[in-house]
Order: sequence, then structure tokens, then C-alpha cells
Amino acid sequence: MRAATPSAAPPAADPAEALLRRLEWTVIKRLDGLLQGDHRTLMRGAGLDLADLREYQPSDDVRHIDWNVTARLGQPHVRQFMEDRDMNAWFLLDLSPSVDFGSGQQTKRRLSREFVAVLARLLTRHGNRVGAVLWGGGPPRVLPARGGRAHLLTLLHAMAPTDQGAAASGQTTRLQDLLDTAQPVLRRRSTVFVVSDFISQPGWHAALGRLVMRHDVVAVRLLDPLELDLPDLGLLTLRDAETGEQVLVDTHDKGFRHRFARIAAQREAELREALAQAGADTLELSTEDDLVDALVRFVDLRRRRQRLYNGSALPAHLRPAPAH
Repeated sequence: MRAATPSAAPPAADPAEALLRRLEWTVIKRLDGLLQGDHRTLMRGAGLDLADLREYQPSDDVRHIDWNVTARLGQPHVRQFMEDRDMNAWFLLDLSPSVDFGSGQQTKRRLSREFVAVLARLLTRHGNRVGAVLWGGGPPRVLPARGGRAHLLTLLHAMAPTDQGAAASGQTTRLQDLLDTAQPVLRRRSTVFVVSDFISQPGWHAALGRLVMRHDVVAVRLLDPLELDLPDLGLLTLRDAETGEQVLVDTHDKGFRHRFARIAAQREAELREALAQAGADTLELSTEDDLVDALVRFVDLRRRRQRLYNGSALPAHLRPAPAH
């Protein structure tokens, strides 16, 4: 009798597939009951189906004025459209070494990866395509917009941490390079998520503003509580994740902690001002956040934006009556 040959060991589980399955059970399943009917809230664009006509408001796009109706009624009227169901969503991903920081169990990179996985899965289930531009210290990498689970897994693999990515690059991030690379890639109007901690050399807000002029842009800001408030931890070695520079500080010194908090508050104010100047919606994601709560906040943000865009957030006596 011939001895049975030992069977080959089963292949190791794909980490990206395992991550996606976990999120489908722990996050997406919880969101399904909360996001019913909110597909149009997630992605807003100028589709091809005429939905209504209403009087022109100062914030309206003049390209939507219906000149025939305007001439007939004697007052400017604009066309309102139903959004295309089939749209492109793009993730512009900052994967520089600073996103590998996390004061607890969660790093900013892991949070970014889970956010992208959940949102991309929700969008591709409705027939949309997702693409990505990834920047991690080298030349930006482009993943064309496609649908399907296999494409999403490819994106999650590209976002996974690597030994090379975790090492200090010796230079600070230039977020402008990521945004400028995306400009010629995004040929049609898209929903764009810029996912970054926005720890970068200055000058990026102008490039972000140029994207806002052509696309529906959401700035997804990654942060960790320790970046805003340094507790009393005694002697501590602080290391710049991007340049590798190290400095020994005494966090027991109240004066040092106050200076740290003041500088952090100043950076916060400058960052919020830059995002406001660019005109992008902003979603803040902390490493202490529950992802479901964060995404519900995001949907609420889009819903309020949509109501303002349609004029339905105005008081009833100021709301323009639809034309018949």
C-alpha cells in the first residue's frame, strides 16, 4: 500500500480580504440600516435628468440658467438635476510616514484604510467606480477607477503598511504633489476624498481649491489626540516620523505642555482656515473615533450640504416656489 502523500498546506488568508470581511460584519452591516435611501447624499453631481425648475439664487451656477423659461417668466430660473447613479469616486491618499503614528491601538494609516474600505464598498455596491492616487514618499501611484471587489482589494493592498513606508524619508510631505497629480487624472466630474493628516509643507490649499472648482471634494482629516494635547508623561523622546529627527523633552514641565498646546492650537486654526479657503467639506477622523459614528456624521454633513444646494434649508417664507 502506498503511503498517502501529505496534503499541501492551505494558502494563508489574504489580509485585505480578512479586513474587508471584518468591516462588512462590524461596520457596513450596522450602516445599512442607517444609510437606506442616502445614496444621493454620499455622491452629488450634475446628472442628465431634469428634476425641477426654480428661481435663481445668488449662489447658483449660472450655467444652469434656463434662458427660455427666464425669458417667458421675466425672472431668472435655473434647472435642477437628478444625480447620475453611475459616478466615479476618487480617494487621494496621503500614506507618508506621519500617518503611521497612533498613541493608542489605532494608527492614522489603519483608520484611513478602514474608512476607504467601508466607503468604497458602499459605493461600489451601487454600481459606482472607485479610483485612487496614492502618495507615500515616492512618485504618486494611480489606480484607475473601476468597480468590483477585486479592485477594492487591490486598493487595500496598496494602502497596507510596509517596512519602507514606516521608515523616515528624511523630508517632509508635499501634499501639493498628490493634489497636482490628481488634476489631469480626474477627467470627468467626480466625488473626491482627500484623506490625509495634512501635516505637509505649505501651498497645498491652492491645489485643493482648484480641485473644488471642478469636483465635489471632501477633505478627510486624520488626527490623533496626542497631536493636540500632550499629557504629563515625564521624560519623553519625540521623533519626527518623516525626517527621523529626535528630541528629548520633559513633559512634566507645565510650561512646555502649555507651549505645545499653544502651537498645536495655532496649527489647528491655520489648517481650518486653509480648508475653508479651499472650499472643501471637511470630515475629521480621530484614532479614538468609532467609524460608524464618523460615517453617520459624514452622511449628515452631505445631507445638510444637499439641502443648502437645493434651497430647502431656507425658511419657508424665503424658499423659492418651483415653477410649473
